[in-house]
Amino acid sequence: MRAEAAMRTRRGWQPWVVDLALLAGFVALTVVLASGHLLALDERVAGWAGEHRPTPLYVLLRILNYLGQGGQVLMPVALVLAALVAWRRQSVRPLLVFAAAFVLTYVTIGPLKIWLDRAAPAFDGPDRLVLFNPYAAGTEAMSYPSGHVANALAWYGVIAVLLNALLRSLDRPVLAPRVYAALRILPPAIVFVTTTWLTFHWITDSVAGLLLGLILTRLLSRVPWDAIPLPRLPRGAERPAGL
Repeated sequence: MRAEAAMRTRRGWQPWVVDLALLAGFVALTVVLASGHLLALDERVAGWAGEHRPTPLYVLLRILNYLGQGGQVLMPVALVLAALVAWRRQSVRPLLVFAAAFVLTYVTIGPLKIWLDRAAPAFDGPDRLVLFNPYAAGTEAMSYPSGHVANALAWYGVIAVLLNALLRSLDRPVLAPRVYAALRILPPAIVFVTTTWLTFHWITDSVAGLLLGLILTRLLSRVPWDAIPLPRLPRGAERPAGL
């Protein structure tokens, strides 16, 4: 009995091992940067990017970087998909997916940016590389972690879930596993490259956004959206939605 209980305990922890490792990585990177390390790497990468960005490449990078625009692109797309699935299934559950992603990204990414107080490469004041920069304030001190990268990871996971739910509601085949994985991986990878190459962020900002975004998307993917207990709603709007 004790062996079985121990096995169940290990199984219960196993899904969270990766999340804990990602969180530890984020904390470790933040501590290292706050201690003044890796700043030279950030400066070298930003310098190289600025010297290897001809105009045609710059235009392409700017266009591709829109793949990580949370408020202008990702949230509107996710909201439209959630509304379509909610309408077709007559269920509020797709809207819960959108709401959960919105709240989770809102209470994590923004507050961390404000607290850690790091300027972007474009900042022309002193100590532009350091965390907790006393010379940068407001929007000038919100570079770490990269919201573009973190938002992309969280929202493309949501978009993939909602797109599959929409296809099910239309009696169409869902995305093939490779396509589903590509939708969740390729856009964030592109955003990581573009936001660093455009020097919108230091490369360690992008790495931190990657670690944070992976935590967020993994948390969202664990939620059994169709099995969340809901009170009885008018017209049975608490029904499953094929999520």
